[in-house]
Amino acid sequence: MNSPVPPPVPIALIPENAPFTPEQRAWLNGFFAGLVAPQSGAAAAVPAVSADEDDGAPWHDPAMPIHERMQLAEGKPMRRRLMAAMAQQDCGQCGYDCATYAEAIAEGSEARLNLCVPGEKQTLRVVKALFEELTEGAPSGAPASETGAGPSSIETALPGYSREHPLEAVFLARRRLNKAESEKSTYHIEIDLSGSGLAYEVGDSLGLYPHNDPLLVDAVIEAIHASKDLSIGGKTLREILLYEKALGAAPDALFELISYLTGGERRQKAKQLAKGEDPDGDAATLDVLAALEKFSDLRPDPEAFLESLDPLQPRLYSISSSPKTQQGRVTLTVDYVRYLIGNRWRRGVASSWLSEDLSSGTRIKAYVQKAHNFALPADDATPIIMVGPGTGIAPFRAFLHERHARKATGGAWLFFGHQRRATDFFYEEEMADLSAAGILHRLSLAWSRDSETKTYVQHKMREEAAELWAWLERGAHFYVCGDAKRMAGDVEKALTDVVAQYGGRDEAAAKAFIQDMKKSGRYQADVY
Repeated sequence: MNSPVPPPVPIALIPENAPFTPEQRAWLNGFFAGLVAPQSGAAAAVPAVSADEDDGAPWHDPAMPIHERMQLAEGKPMRRRLMAAMAQQDCGQCGYDCATYAEAIAEGSEARLNLCVPGEKQTLRVVKALFEELTEGAPSGAPASETGAGPSSIETALPGYSREHPLEAVFLARRRLNKAESEKSTYHIEIDLSGSGLAYEVGDSLGLYPHNDPLLVDAVIEAIHASKDLSIGGKTLREILLYEKALGAAPDALFELISYLTGGERRQKAKQLAKGEDPDGDAATLDVLAALEKFSDLRPDPEAFLESLDPLQPRLYSISSSPKTQQGRVTLTVDYVRYLIGNRWRRGVASSWLSEDLSSGTRIKAYVQKAHNFALPADDATPIIMVGPGTGIAPFRAFLHERHARKATGGAWLFFGHQRRATDFFYEEEMADLSAAGILHRLSLAWSRDSETKTYVQHKMREEAAELWAWLERGAHFYVCGDAKRMAGDVEKALTDVVAQYGGRDEAAAKAFIQDMKKSGRYQADVY
């Protein structure tokens, strides 16, 4: 390892049983001790958040629309308003959680405003407006860059454990988890970490750096009437678009650029789109290529065009393996995202790269994102309840393999769902083996296309409410993984109803019970 090991610190923040070498553990102890130590400069000037200011961050709900979150944060200190603008998923893709990313922007240690991947354009618009308010009247030279790298402490993190310092892993193999007749394509992905020095625990995520579809890149270059071999900063235009720039949802800056290059009604529409308006009702379908096609026959300067695009961000995937059973390897469970708009197929950048483009033996950049409050109970006798439809099963497969290796005695209950049992029952044989081994004690299945009435995991929770409450009374930890916008909220509402009905509480008391579970670590979510 090239990073120097800092001198010993009096308090060991990284436990001895953490999955690091002694040198890595010493480095991390020094790094985190520096973060929690008293600081000078801009960071010290930002006062700590009091209980009255924070009010429990009531906006910290990924299912809550951003305008409602901002209303709840109105009148709060800037760092809390910035937090409310984030996606509330604590996914770690920005290298922080929602609160610490907001604090880093507020204190001036992070100048990049566009790192909240799940927040998309609506988060960026609000963060930019807040940042302008924050820096209004600030002295010249204050950080005010949307894409430039500020003096972030993340940049000094241990190699392999931050987005700024990925290491090299090797793509091994993929296999489709759906049967041939399924409408979906989901893949079990295997990656070799043995030569990378990376270590992980169940609950962690793996960050990967995909590249764009070469055919899409070529179409974009053709749309701006440029040469793919044009040299910009020592790289070709095609290389930059392949590996460095996002070609998904067209950013506001691209529409601003277009507005300077056209006139009349088209200019006004481009200006409206740059402000988040939708003059033709098609804004949601406009990726970079579609935006160029909508405003065709423009010839933007290639460098200006590149500057108008967002950087291509790494993608995080919940790890679906246990290091105790997959030594030197990590597995992922990945939906191949593709959909038809007009006459063109849109493909998810990372999912198509993993599902179709990579060949065995390809070297890829990766890093481990340590989990934010998503881990198994320390006591293996504690029961666990896991709700993970679709690819949400990923961390729970890891949990079950880990509990098997640890010979855990606590009960384990999995709620899983998808479209059809015959074609979409991921890891069916493994679940049967884990049940036979006494590790998976209950398996509740929900299929949304096997009958006229759609059944989802929250419906199964209500059907089995009495037993679910009995497990909670025994101290079970509750986990949910999957879609943040709909499923996670529906699951929490179902659990609230279970607590109210069988715990003898009114709705307010049931909600308070679940909030107490969250505060104590008994209710944990990995949502996206």
